[in-house]
Amino acid sequence: MGGRAMDRASAGRFVEAWCANWCKVDIDAVVAHFAGNAEMRSPLALKFTDSPVVAGAENIRAYWQKAYGAIESADLKILAWSWDDTIARLTVWWQLGDTRAIEFMDFDDDGRVVRSEAFYGK
Repeated sequence: MGGRAMDRASAGRFVEAWCANWCKVDIDAVVAHFAGNAEMRSPLALKFTDSPVVAGAENIRAYWQKAYGAIESADLKILAWSWDDTIARLTVWWQLGDTRAIEFMDFDDDGRVVRSEAFYGK
């Protein structure tokens, strides 16, 4: 995985779009950044899918629809982000209400998310 389609500037634009899409709870727009065979890991997924791992963009979309589909907007705040060009990994620290999270996203050579993992705390 070389991440050739992504660099620090692209990652910054991705973070802006990702945050804007989550603030609108535009799940289709968020999933559009994922490769078809992407994998999402999250302790929250366990609550909605009986597994902490959701595989495939369509399954990720269905999970997020269950988890967030009834919400019209979210005041998601980006606290910080970091791009590692060597492994094509974006790390985003964000906050929603009193919940803080860190999310790792790994990208393929086409600039699409292939793996994502979220961790939550207070």
